[in-house]
Amino acid sequence: MITVRRARAADAAAIGAVHVAAWRSAYPGLLPDAYLANLSATRQARHYDAAIASGASVIVAAPDSKMPRLVGFATAGLARTAGLGDGEIETLYVLDDWRDLGIGRGLLRAAAKDLAARGCRSAFLWVLRDNPSRFFYQHLGGQQAASGETTVAGVRLPQTAFCWDPIDKLFAGAVA
Repeated sequence: MITVRRARAADAAAIGAVHVAAWRSAYPGLLPDAYLANLSATRQARHYDAAIASGASVIVAAPDSKMPRLVGFATAGLARTAGLGDGEIETLYVLDDWRDLGIGRGLLRAAAKDLAARGCRSAFLWVLRDNPSRFFYQHLGGQQAASGETTVAGVRLPQTAFCWDPIDKLFAGAVA
């Protein structure tokens, strides 16, 4: 059974490890190998520890509520980009061995519900255009709302924003 819950301070190290593993799995060929090799779970853990301490929306998924191992997480907050929606799903990562089990959908729904509780009526996220996960967001009813670029490790990468307006569309799950 998978438990989806708000992160606790003790989760920061595991979240950092999931972040690094997910990037190393998703971005070979998109980001420089040296950059991916030098990612630090410890540095990421410090970032997520600060986010959790600040009360940010950090949602985690674990195979059992008593196990310390996390298999995915999501973060969300008020929109950082104007004009796309009220709330933004900032990150969503699930370890490879745990994909296609509904965990990503559960994390996305929990993050959206948290945003709705904060008064957000719509939500969006950015995904790298060449990341295969973009099909996951389309399957869940995300509408392409914008294109742009981001720079990671000195590499300019095209990205696409997917939007759910109203945010309730995320609660229902996949569209037929």
